[in-house]
Amino acid sequence: MSTRTRVTDGLPVDDRTDQWPVWGTTARLVVTDPGALTAARAIADHHLGAVDLACSRFRPDSELVLLAANGAGTTEVSLLLAELVAAALDAAARTDGALDPTVGQAMADLGYDDDLSLLPRHGPPVRLRVRRVPGWRQVGLEGSRLTLPPGVQLDLGSTAKAQAADQVAAMIATRLDVGVLVSLGGDISTAGPSPTAWRVLVQDQPDDNPAHVTLPTGSALATSSTRSRQWQRGRRLLHHVLDPRTGMPATRVWNNVSVAGWTCLEANTLSTAAIVKGLDAVAWLREVGAPARLVRADGAALTLGDWPTELAA
Repeated sequence: MSTRTRVTDGLPVDDRTDQWPVWGTTARLVVTDPGALTAARAIADHHLGAVDLACSRFRPDSELVLLAANGAGTTEVSLLLAELVAAALDAAARTDGALDPTVGQAMADLGYDDDLSLLPRHGPPVRLRVRRVPGWRQVGLEGSRLTLPPGVQLDLGSTAKAQAADQVAAMIATRLDVGVLVSLGGDISTAGPSPTAWRVLVQDQPDDNPAHVTLPTGSALATSSTRSRQWQRGRRLLHHVLDPRTGMPATRVWNNVSVAGWTCLEANTLSTAAIVKGLDAVAWLREVGAPARLVRADGAALTLGDWPTELAA
């Protein structure tokens, strides 16, 4: 079965496939049984709506925004938000802080203060200040009791989208007993019975050299990019992967990094951290044993570890 990590409106949709806009990107859903597609879409819509209500930075009624409005202190939060925050804190610990959920204010200061689909691509200059973000270690979480110190605004985008892909795939496979692939802006998770491996096209932008790989069912793949989510303020072209040490977009060493893994959350954690780590990413990915593909600014690709065998187009 085949799908793609580059998800655009021009991709084919058949009777096993659905595709729709979500969170400033595109969701793509593929099931092995066409008769399960409508129910699978309903499951996806319900859970993605719940995640959005829990942790969106852009809707005034989200739990995360209301939490920030209440200021510092300890609050009992929903089990879903607690789960999303826990994953973000775990990702920060695993990456030595390369992923840090306390980048919320820095994101807003750079002009990323609305859903990307609604964000003006060109806007007035913003004040660019190099400053370390508050730091994930300042966030406390015990069960569903979340503690935020003054000035900390959370942004869970680097992990919540991948985590949601895993959750939706698992829900559909369990409830409908079908093989399923869920892609949220290229963060891919698969689950359930499938007669064949999933064939995936790894390609962040149309001018990138493509890689065709196969993923066994129950595995995942994530691509993090410095080119896909961009906006311009004044003469400065910005992207959404921030370096917590500076509060600024990470230096563009890699156009994109893809990582294969058993969960999309794990794969995305490693791929996004690699963007932040820049030149140090190769040694770090080798150290953690990640199957990875890194594309340099000149378009050349480097593969590491047990990266899936690339197939002919």
